[in-house]
Amino acid sequence: MSRVCQLTGKSVMVGNNVSHSNRKTKRKFYPNLFTKKFFLPEEDCIITLKISTSALRTINKKGISACVKEAREKGYLK
Repeated sequence: MSRVCQLTGKSVMVGNNVSHSNRKTKRKFYPNLFTKKFFLPEEDCIITLKISTSALRTINKKGISACVKEAREKGYLK
């Protein structure tokens, strides 16, 4: 799978390494992703999601059902 959060859509960003002499070389900023299993009581099933830590905080605040519903509406999750 690619490095994209399935709930928030966060993905890799591109930037520069800047040396002391101000030379610039390309680099990537990766999101803080990990795989986690969740139980959906409405569908009575367990789903495995690749999410960012900020998405986990959102799940703790709103609940897994609301977050999955929003992700499906935005097209991040099938």
